[in-house]
Order: sequence, then structure tokens, then C-alpha cells
Amino acid sequence: MPDRPPASAPGATPALPEAHPLQRLPAAAQARVVGAYARTAVETAQSLGLDLGVLAQACDWPALATAPLQLPEALPVERYIRFLDAAAGLLGHRGFGLEVGRRMQLSTFASYGLVLCACPDVRAALVQTQRFEGLAHDLGRSELGVEGDTAVYRWHSPWLDRPGADQLVESVMMGIHSFGHWLVGRQLPLSHLRFAHVPADASTGEVYSRLLGVPVEFGAPVTEARFPAALLDLPLANADASMFPALTQAAEARLSARLRETQEPPLVQALREDIAAQLMQGRATLALLAESRQLSARSLQRRLADTGHSFSQLLDEVRQELARRYLRQPELSLTDVAFLLGFSEQSSFNHAFKLWFGASPAAWRAQQR
Repeated sequence: MPDRPPASAPGATPALPEAHPLQRLPAAAQARVVGAYARTAVETAQSLGLDLGVLAQACDWPALATAPLQLPEALPVERYIRFLDAAAGLLGHRGFGLEVGRRMQLSTFASYGLVLCACPDVRAALVQTQRFEGLAHDLGRSELGVEGDTAVYRWHSPWLDRPGADQLVESVMMGIHSFGHWLVGRQLPLSHLRFAHVPADASTGEVYSRLLGVPVEFGAPVTEARFPAALLDLPLANADASMFPALTQAAEARLSARLRETQEPPLVQALREDIAAQLMQGRATLALLAESRQLSARSLQRRLADTGHSFSQLLDEVRQELARRYLRQPELSLTDVAFLLGFSEQSSFNHAFKLWFGASPAAWRAQQR
């Protein structure tokens, strides 16, 4: 399926199937790029001799002109794409996106880069990329498939109608390619590379084919890289699998927070945080939450109902999330976990956990290990 324009754009195509990777993207107004990811592009422009003051005016990003440079924790996707387009135009650098991708490193990929370093092989790293790439950006979403003896890595983006989309897609694909080389410790040979965008210069395909050493096509239905499926089982150099559970746990917590940020009303997000804090002090109740907001319990119930939530639902969901997190910490006993979740008896915790996950806390913990 070809990539689509953002849902907020006029004339957007019909809704995609639920299984399509782009369904994992937030709404266009909430799409963002974290500062660590954007920093690589900014520093690339600087290293190529571009004055950030001039660039700040060209892409309407005044903060670029401040010294010392301090990027925000996150910036809108629209601003990031305008930056790529302006930088490429000012530099007259047709391959600016490729240069940005070539310089991407561990720090570029924010928190999920460490998860990739703990994966045993290429397949696991690509699976975790699909899971966690939203922690770095909402520029698009990945998809991995195998067709016979060929692996196909597809990258879907809803921003292909924007000026600068060529730099965007090329930077992402080159970044994944370069970081993959670093993870494996050797060159990863591609058999074919296709881009969904169409360059202004018809000769670009030949230029890129020579540059990348692989056949390159433009105007494809979707951006994709093809390579031998046997490479999926290639082990990663210096992977520390012992760190994988802890790193994925932290990434899952950040991903859950991000999903709530894009999908839930601010009141619900705030109440989740308050419930977690109150549980650590012994218990969480509707009365305590209402008191902290100078509301009556009935008023808070009514406001929650307006969002489609209830206190008991939120309490259950927060306890489930915390239970998974605590049980992955071997230093905590089951009694400790029950107490931290606000249960007066471990038996009550055991009963609730089995209803949530279909297994006892001890069995679930053993399975995770």
C-alpha cells in the first residue's frame, strides 16, 4: 500500500487497515521528533559550513540562532522537515539527507538505541525498532517481512507531500543502514533500495546507485530495502543480552507514557501519575485524588466519566503496569510488590494478578527470566 498524507491534510486518503504500520503514528498535530534525533541533523549542517543564524531564518526556527545551541526535548515533525529542506537548499547539497543518516549514532536513537545494543541478532534489532522507534520520532513507521530468501525492510511515512520529504526519507534509511553496520561490526550488503519519493533530477538514481553500491529506484509504492534473509540471524557485535530485560522495561514505560500523551486527556494522564505516587505511600483512593484537586469525589467521578474512564479502571491499569515493572526487579519480593501496589495481603495481589494476566506473579516472573 502506498504511503498516505497526514490525516489532517485536505484530501486525505481513506482510513488505512488497522494492521498498517502508519496506524501506530499519533495525529499529525501531536507528531514530534526528540531533540537527540534532531541534533544529528543540526550538527551535520554545521559541519558542512552552514550558519545556523541564516538557517534559523530560512526554516522559521529562532532557537537555532541562540548560543550555545540548546535543542528542546522534542519539536514538531513539521518544523524538523522544514529544517531539512532549508538546510539542503542553502547548502545546495543534493545528498544532505544521506549525509545526516551517515552520521547517525547510538545517541541519535534516544532511549531505544540501547535496547538495540542488547539484541542478540539483526532480526531482534529490527523487531525492537518497529516496537520503539516512536521514542525517537514520529516521522514514519517500520515494517519487516520475509519473501522467500529475501528480507524486506519497509519504511512508511505520511509526510511525503511535504517539501523536504526527499531529505527526510533518505536520512532515515541511511541512518538505519549506518547504525546497522555499527551494531553488526561489518558492512550489511543490500540487494536493492527503493524510495517512495521522486527526486527533481532524473539522474539522481544513478548517482545514488554509485554512492551506495546498490541499485536504487525512486517513485516506488513504498520505501524499502531488500537484503538476504540469512542476514537476519547475524549476531550483533558485543551485544549484552543480560541488559535486555531492564532496557526494554524502561523503554516500555516511556512508550506507554508517550501513547497516553497522544491518546488520553490531560486529566487522565495526571491522575495516573497521582495514583502511582499514592500507591507508593500505601494506598490510592478516589477521595484522596479528589482532595488533591480541591474537588468532591462526586465531581471527580463526573469529570472522569466525561473522558470515558472511571477511578477503578485507572487504578487497575496503573497497578498492572507497575506490577510488570516491579516483578522484573529481582531484588523485590512478592510481598514487597504487593505492598508497593497498595494491597494489604499478598493473597489479594496474587488473585488480582491472575485475573489480569492469567498466571500467578511467581510464574509470570519466572517466565520473564
